[in-house]
Amino acid sequence: MNMIPMVVLGGVCALGSMLTPALANSTDLQLSDADKAALFKASGAVQRKGAWVICEPPADSGAPASAGVTLDTVRDLNGDGRPEAVVIDGGTYCYGHAGTGFQLLSKQANGSWKVMTGNSGMPAFLKTKGKDGWPDISVGGPGFCFPVQRWNGKTYELNRFEYEGKRCKPPR
Repeated sequence: MNMIPMVVLGGVCALGSMLTPALANSTDLQLSDADKAALFKASGAVQRKGAWVICEPPADSGAPASAGVTLDTVRDLNGDGRPEAVVIDGGTYCYGHAGTGFQLLSKQANGSWKVMTGNSGMPAFLKTKGKDGWPDISVGGPGFCFPVQRWNGKTYELNRFEYEGKRCKPPR
């Protein structure tokens, strides 16, 4: 198994993340502008001042404004012939110490986009798989023991905790 000690996702550094290198920060499939707009809307993003944003701190909070979402990964992750996409959003106001959050969306047979999962942290797609060929997702952030979500056929659920491919117990 290949280990990548540092990966940049949407401008945020994930230390100690274990990724399948072919899935790391990749955009192998191209989306039209209309598809990107539909994807961002499905992720919960709205347009503000020319940028798509998911979480915008209140103006009176003193927190910096969101720089907007980025489209990070566009690939067929589960082998169904349709693309999946990862939308990244940033900011400690909304995502705490991780400083970033993500939404994984899948293009449906009818052309719409569906949110499969989302979380605070940085997604890393592992070689291990859940139901229907969906890759397990390690959700990186501060620390050294990360939650791994697995697709059960309906939702991504917590499956285990890992660090560098080995099971671990998160601190309480």
